[in-house]
Amino acid sequence: MNPIVLIPARMASARLPGKPLADIAGRAMILRVLDQALAAGIGPVAVAAGDPEILAAVTAAGGTAVLTDPGLASGSDRIFAALQMLDPGGKHDAVVNLQGDLPALDPAQIRAVLAALGNADIATLAAPITDPAERDNPAVVKAIVDWKGDHGRALDFTRTAPPHSSNNAEIFHHVGIYAYTRAALARFVALPPSPREIERKLEQLRALDAHMTIEVARVDTTPLSVDTPADLERARAFFRQREKS
Repeated sequence: MNPIVLIPARMASARLPGKPLADIAGRAMILRVLDQALAAGIGPVAVAAGDPEILAAVTAAGGTAVLTDPGLASGSDRIFAALQMLDPGGKHDAVVNLQGDLPALDPAQIRAVLAALGNADIATLAAPITDPAERDNPAVVKAIVDWKGDHGRALDFTRTAPPHSSNNAEIFHHVGIYAYTRAALARFVALPPSPREIERKLEQLRALDAHMTIEVARVDTTPLSVDTPADLERARAFFRQREKS
């Protein structure tokens, strides 16, 4: 494989407007994510920016970014548009979609999602739920996986706890990082949203409903996702502590 890592980012956010440029210990969040992606060492990294401010911040820091249509519906649409601009000749046959709100992501997890792609159309990650409060929290997406050791095929994704699960260890927290074959990404963004996707507000169900295969790699921890002001403060505290040690 010849992969590329693309990070979709836009300024609009209902709970934390302007979060890609939020300061985290002296560095914008989108640059923290870019740092982790580069540290993974799997291929070139670029930001698919939905706004000129993001483009300017990334390029000023020496990173690569392209400006995508702000009207695009999703991060998947944004990375596909960026891919076409950055690689019109089709050199890169695998694409990692790395969310722009994971500033403390372990680079090993980026490598893990690419390694899981194998013969599947799409790969993603899941971690065991250890906090009981997450079990019934609709903000925590659960992955239902047919596990074969530390890898397995995704059967479903849901915001509610699966009724057959009797304890937290059987429920897995979906980590929203994806690797696609280039052909699968092109097919995915061309598909209309499926009824289950619309009902649950989970884009990955479009792939399952179209009989695309999603391989899941098990990881031990869920990365800190910055979605709210409280999350941002936790991220700032994490980096302040890391820089002290």
